[in-house]
Amino acid sequence: MSKEGIEGAAQKHIGEAKEGVGKAIGDNKLVADGLGDRAAGAAKETFGKAKDAVHKATD
Repeated sequence: MSKEGIEGAAQKHIGEAKEGVGKAIGDNKLVADGLGDRAAGAAKETFGKAKDAVHKATD
């Protein structure tokens, strides 16, 4: 897996944690931050997967 894919997956999980904690303590800003991190992480992870696919196709 590419560096981007790993970073994206990590960011997505951090976002999920932030969202969960924010919901648990009633902090809407933390929930929003978590949702943003999840979306950004998912995009980065998808980019990493696409990059891997291109790399495999050109080998």
